[in-house]
Amino acid sequence: MNFVAKLLQGIAFVPAIVQGIEALFGSKSGAEKRNAALSFVGTAISVTDAVASRQIIDQQKFQEGLGKVVDGTVECLNASVWNKSK
Repeated sequence: MNFVAKLLQGIAFVPAIVQGIEALFGSKSGAEKRNAALSFVGTAISVTDAVASRQIIDQQKFQEGLGKVVDGTVECLNASVWNKSK
């Protein structure tokens, strides 16, 4: 599978990953939950392999971008009915 397809597939799972992290680590800080979500997403899209094969040439910017995707997903979920039970 080419990297762009794998990236898009990984991003598609972000809402489910965020919900799962919230269920597992609900009492942890936001930063800890964010780091866990980034780790799961990074693993899902094989960031380490993509860096090694030079498909990702700036790992820091890539991680920052993934962080924005996670943060945006959390913001959307918190503004939705999903957050109503809190």
